[in-house]
Amino acid sequence: MQFRPPSNFASNTTRRLQHIAALGLMAGAMLLAGCAAPLPKNVERPVSVALPKPQETSLGAMIAQAKPARTKAGASAFVLMNGPQHAYSSRLALVQSAQKTLDLQYYAIHADRSTGKLLHAIVHAAGRGVRVRVLLDDFHSTGPDAQVMRLAFVPNVEMRMFNPLAGSRASTLGRAWTILTDFQRAQQRMHNKLFVADNAMGVIGGRNLGDAYFDAANDGNFVDVDVLAAGPVVKDLSRSFDSYWNNVRAYPVQSLISEKELLQLKAQFDKEDANPSLHTDGDSAPELEDRPLELQKLPWIWAQAMVLADSPTKIPAENDEASSETVASTNNGSVIPLKAPAAGLPGATPVLRADSVVDGLLALIKTSNRDLLVVSPYFVPGDEIMDAFRAARARGVRIRVLTNSLASNDAPLAHAGYARHRKKLLEMGIELHEMRSEAANVRSALRAGSTGSSGGNSGTSRAMLHSKLLVIDGRLVVIGSMNLDMRSQLQNTEIAVLIASHTFSKLATHSIEESLPENSWTVQLDQDGKLVWRAPQDSGLPDSRTEPDASLSLRIMLQLIGPLAPDSLL
Repeated sequence: MQFRPPSNFASNTTRRLQHIAALGLMAGAMLLAGCAAPLPKNVERPVSVALPKPQETSLGAMIAQAKPARTKAGASAFVLMNGPQHAYSSRLALVQSAQKTLDLQYYAIHADRSTGKLLHAIVHAAGRGVRVRVLLDDFHSTGPDAQVMRLAFVPNVEMRMFNPLAGSRASTLGRAWTILTDFQRAQQRMHNKLFVADNAMGVIGGRNLGDAYFDAANDGNFVDVDVLAAGPVVKDLSRSFDSYWNNVRAYPVQSLISEKELLQLKAQFDKEDANPSLHTDGDSAPELEDRPLELQKLPWIWAQAMVLADSPTKIPAENDEASSETVASTNNGSVIPLKAPAAGLPGATPVLRADSVVDGLLALIKTSNRDLLVVSPYFVPGDEIMDAFRAARARGVRIRVLTNSLASNDAPLAHAGYARHRKKLLEMGIELHEMRSEAANVRSALRAGSTGSSGGNSGTSRAMLHSKLLVIDGRLVVIGSMNLDMRSQLQNTEIAVLIASHTFSKLATHSIEESLPENSWTVQLDQDGKLVWRAPQDSGLPDSRTEPDASLSLRIMLQLIGPLAPDSLL
């Protein structure tokens, strides 16, 4: 199976098409809504579930042997992985170590070099008898990236597309037309990210699969953070996966497109490959080391934990399917209470009664009494988030937020949603830091992970923050797929893991604090109440009175279009 690297546009389209459709073409979408092509009917979805006895696999046995004798009952094991090389090698290690099952759930899987190598390893695992299930949101499965769907035709691999969009997969423009004609459903996406082996170990975080997420792209790389988890919490991650996999919103690839059609698309893009002017990714892009992480040598941190997961019912189903759907263990249709709150998880009970993962985070924020650290690349605080921050500040809670600057944001209109609240946040006494976009920061940002040096690019591309993390009072850490914004709260489905550990909290906090001075601009109000961006430490740069490193045309565009964009669509 061969994969063509995506173009610069295709590799960084995480939110661009959504924003274009939302702002420029909303009226047309409403007029054309009746033109959307129908999805297939009476689709067969054989039910399957996670491996029931993970302890009988080598991964299960490995983590059982690594558990210290005095560890509390029900505790799980975690490793914070900040570097892109370890993010890649941990997934490769899980693929090579899996004996029974591999379950992947992602918002985006790009058909490029790093993903191609990983998927080849997955195909090899399927060949030795591992059952592979791949669940992919359908928003990005167009153009060259559609070739990822060929996995569905590999023996021992099943692949389903969540909330699929009908219509052409030949180009991003064709997908834009589909978004126009099915606007509301196109706006609601499965944003979850999971990579689970044998129901014994799994990776959770904000990272999709693709060169830009593993610091292997030339034009821009995302700075992200993952957690490798093992033990009881992985069963809860798998239970969430099963609820999506067996849901009526998940369509087997074979019901949407044939292998012949995918090969025809491949032939089309192979012809484009013959013209070097049509794409800019070349042989000079950095390579990842194809060496799996040594799982048995990892410094596991054992802690009580729980999973926060939106239910698939957060996204409406087709009318004729909704009446017959069955969903596993949901609470008011949104947050899946995977088990009773573990001992030592203060504030956990309100999370289980929340309407979404983000609402669960707001409930946790309400329990804070000392310190709150928020890392959210797309930070668009609506009224509820602003109220939660205001109340926390009234209790004397120190609040620090790290988000993207305009220059480092791959979704500039999301930045507009943040910028309109920026002055109010500063007036509350919230400390704001914005990611510096210079390429050298890809290696050093979030660099203090427990697995060691981050490795990765030599510093030739733009850095874009993509990590999603909260640390509350130095005792609770939440890492997952969610942003602290209204899109994650109201439209997308999300998943996160809540870890109750002072040790893990200290590690996560240190990984952020060490990089903040030199890798971010500090936004403040001057004595006249106007915004000023304080230059990163030792950068040699002057302070700025405008969005740093952003072009004049981009700043003007945001001033003109930004006010028209509702927070809920950003």
